[in-house]
Amino acid sequence: MLIDLMRHGEPVGGSRYRGQIDDPLSDKGWQQMRDAVANHSPWEGIVTSPLTRCRAFAEACAAERQLFVTIEDDYKEIGFGAWEGKTRAELTAIDPQQLQRFYGDPIAHRPKGAETLVAFSTRVMIAWQRMVDAHQGQHLLVVAHAGVIRVLISHALGLPFDKMFRLQISNASISRIAWQQGQPPVLQFHNGRLGE
Repeated sequence: MLIDLMRHGEPVGGSRYRGQIDDPLSDKGWQQMRDAVANHSPWEGIVTSPLTRCRAFAEACAAERQLFVTIEDDYKEIGFGAWEGKTRAELTAIDPQQLQRFYGDPIAHRPKGAETLVAFSTRVMIAWQRMVDAHQGQHLLVVAHAGVIRVLISHALGLPFDKMFRLQISNASISRIAWQQGQPPVLQFHNGRLGE
């Protein structure tokens, strides 16, 4: 089974901690995603987060390629609580050390009201298992968020989830996981584009 994990492109409003805020893709974000896949169509189906910045492209891509699309609610981004909608600059102005504390130990220093990393990782991995069970042996495109992709790659590599923020996940990037029943997942490539 091959699974291509694709992060959404840039949303309207640029870079900020969106979490579960449902901003759509900007024109630039649409172009980033189109460029990332170009004319490639190796997939048998698409699974997507329900949030518009993922779902709109997933549905358009599926329609163009005549593929099934499945909406997976548990592939929503982590809820960032009090950080939702804020930029790094805004958060640093409030407390210059809070981002450093969070990235150093996201379990002990999560934002106020944020989803716990354990709860987030658990729901993503349950959704992963549901998807794998339903689509054995298929090549899928998963359109999701940086946090979701970090959890899945951390699982594939056997990394502790509290270290997942060390993984760079660029807008519209694609990472491929190969998975065979009874074997550990293998990361074949990371943070790339099919259109290159």
